[in-house]
Amino acid sequence: MRTRRRTGAASRFRRWAGAVAAVAVLASLGAAAQPGAAAQPGAAGRGGSGDPAGGLRLTQLQAMATHNSYHRETTSLAEQSVMSRYDPNWQTLLYSHASLPAQFERQRARGIELDVFPDPEGGLYADPLLRKRAGLPPLDEPELKKPGFKVLHWADFDYRSTCVTLRGCLRQVEEWSRQRPGHVAVPILLELKKTDPRLEEQGGAKSPPWDTAMLDALDEEIRSVFGEEEMVTPDDIRRPGRTLEQSVLRHGWPRVRDTRGQVVFLMDNDAQDIQDAYRARGRESLQGRVLFTDSEPGRPDAAFMKVNDPRGANQAVIRDLVRRGFFVRTRSDVPLEQARSGDTGMLRDALSSGAQMVSTDFPVPGMAARYGSDYVAELPGTRGPVRCNPVTGPRHCPRRALER
Repeated sequence: MRTRRRTGAASRFRRWAGAVAAVAVLASLGAAAQPGAAAQPGAAGRGGSGDPAGGLRLTQLQAMATHNSYHRETTSLAEQSVMSRYDPNWQTLLYSHASLPAQFERQRARGIELDVFPDPEGGLYADPLLRKRAGLPPLDEPELKKPGFKVLHWADFDYRSTCVTLRGCLRQVEEWSRQRPGHVAVPILLELKKTDPRLEEQGGAKSPPWDTAMLDALDEEIRSVFGEEEMVTPDDIRRPGRTLEQSVLRHGWPRVRDTRGQVVFLMDNDAQDIQDAYRARGRESLQGRVLFTDSEPGRPDAAFMKVNDPRGANQAVIRDLVRRGFFVRTRSDVPLEQARSGDTGMLRDALSSGAQMVSTDFPVPGMAARYGSDYVAELPGTRGPVRCNPVTGPRHCPRRALER
């Protein structure tokens, strides 16, 4: 057994961010010349355990992740014709990712995102409306007809995926992880989605609500693939008598050496109704839960936060959050702005912000070539898929690769 192992911030977050941005800007300017001067609570830059990461904590690392990691574009010309009549921005959906294991092994991704739809009876998304409008038959995919959560971008419209079920996607991750037990903990961002009301009115699928019972089922499905010893959960961080946020601020996230070979599940949604349903029944600090919610400072469940756009004042906001000990996800590009222009400004801002999870649609050279540029989002100057965090990492980062 292994050891225990979209663009812009939400409006509620912007209100908090505005209050700290001015102070954070001044602080970040002072620290910019000495990246990593502020370490995590209790963190040590080096350790005597023989682990290449020494005493580093998860929040003292930085890695590239992929956005909509399961996504495959629609290649049928008939379907693309229907798409163009329905959505003026349909071309932003024309990108495809490799399989999840290939992203981990060959593209050096250390984080993924999956969009999840509930399907308790099975078959709800097996006959996309787009295919009907294009004169095509239902999908010949047996897994879509089975009960369980499904992974796709936009039900009835942008539906192609490298792994159509959540359980199937997670099994791919778990199998890769077993072959690479020395990998750093991999964040898995889940966006819990609903069907499009406009497509529902035209005869498309109507998804059931994300209530507490459905969220309980989501946790159960995740646990059917990953055992407790294979995940970092809120229960692993929260200390007795303290909230999750108090535990993070005082004691920090776990150390790398104690979480190798594990995964971390993060909730992308900032909608209050879903978060309230997940924290219901005495779980305000995510007691017994699998996912870390996209929270905000001052809340009992605050440990992870999402600030998708790292540009402008948001860079100082992210720096403030990571210095305080929170785990932050941001993005290095948005479809298809950077791929068309080749501009790497957003990537540079994302990396220098100190966000631990930086998501991209273009993790390797060549993926943006169809749009006329050589844009690629990679960690600069590293020998492996992770590096010391430029904001919270130690002054003297271990010279060895941080993965075993």
